[in-house]
Amino acid sequence: MTALSITTVVPVPDLAAGVAEWSVMLGVEPTFVDGDRWAQFDVGGTRLALAGTDRPGEAVGVMVKVDEIVAHVGALRGAGLEVEDPTQGAHEMRSQVTHADGSQTMLYSS
Repeated sequence: MTALSITTVVPVPDLAAGVAEWSVMLGVEPTFVDGDRWAQFDVGGTRLALAGTDRPGEAVGVMVKVDEIVAHVGALRGAGLEVEDPTQGAHEMRSQVTHADGSQTMLYSS
């Protein structure tokens, strides 16, 4: 199993303000905005997401897109990682992985 893409996720307390700041900094408008929940910027083949009210956590994190989330969850559990059961998000299936150091990664699939 191979990851399809990796996205850096930055939590912001005010999504509209975050979108305005990052738009100026990156020189592009977001490619996707979902109300006060979420925004994405695609630049140079990479994606940066701003998490408003739909936050996996309060720290900057990583999301990993996978082709088949149930299979990935099973493989990670088989390797001894702590992984939540997949749940339906607003636009995707998702599962939170907690690493041995306490950091977290969000797996998702369309």
